[in-house]
Amino acid sequence: MLRNVKDLRGYAIRAIDGTIGKVDDFYFDDEDWGIRYLIVDTGKWLSGRKVLISPVAVGHAGWMARRLPVALTRAQVEHSPDIDTRRPVSRQHEARYLGYYGYPNYWGGAGLWGMGAYPGSLTTQGRVEQDLEAHGSLATPDDCHLRSSNAVIGHYIEATDGDIGHLEDLLIDDHTWAIRYLVVNTSHWWGRHRVLVPPEWITDVSWPEARVSVDLTRQAVKDAPSYESAAGIDRQLEQAIYRHYDRPGHWSTSNTAPAGETKCGVRSAHGGRGRATASVVAASRSADSLQESQDRTS
Repeated sequence: MLRNVKDLRGYAIRAIDGTIGKVDDFYFDDEDWGIRYLIVDTGKWLSGRKVLISPVAVGHAGWMARRLPVALTRAQVEHSPDIDTRRPVSRQHEARYLGYYGYPNYWGGAGLWGMGAYPGSLTTQGRVEQDLEAHGSLATPDDCHLRSSNAVIGHYIEATDGDIGHLEDLLIDDHTWAIRYLVVNTSHWWGRHRVLVPPEWITDVSWPEARVSVDLTRQAVKDAPSYESAAGIDRQLEQAIYRHYDRPGHWSTSNTAPAGETKCGVRSAHGGRGRATASVVAASRSADSLQESQDRTS
């Protein structure tokens, strides 16, 4: 199921032996556009320290109770590596964090999460030390790919022929933690109109200028199916969106993304989302089946 990032803020994070804190923000990977970490404010417990929680640790969510359980103890979280969430987080920092918890690196594989589509697929790889040695030695101080969801919301969205609005929210898949859509508010131009744009259609991002360029025309966006967060999104609306733009859906194996490069300060083009497409397609289909099963039993 798809969830709004804004709605997930404030969710309580509960460890095996007690509450850790509340979700304050998310780090997403600007290469594959997947949520890599939950940034959790520990409040009075750790004097306001913010810690990172990987989706690998997240269990079955209590959506009605606004609670996310994690397979960690409070002591593990308390002694986890300090990371300054106000500064860019390099792959070197990530490698230390992942090594502390015993998780393999998620980057370098063919899937969104290593060689798989789900966060849990990392825990079955059994190559922690090997991965840390291989990837940690290649990391450089400016090898940064993580972006704050709070920071990116509000960025200008630019079509091929002009501005269309601003980024209002992100929709994520609660099984794969992939960012499925950017929620674009075009009200400055066309009244109360919100549209969904898949990150695969991004052609360029200028982080210093807070601008995201997409491979769409203004007219195409104006005529696109509207999105209302209160109504949610189902596969019927998704299909209508892709039909409107005459493009294959994210569930289609023909969907690809252009290549690009990423640096801490400037991102010149859309990154490596294409390499994860096949696994995300499979995950999307599996997630749909899982959600239908859960709906029948709930």
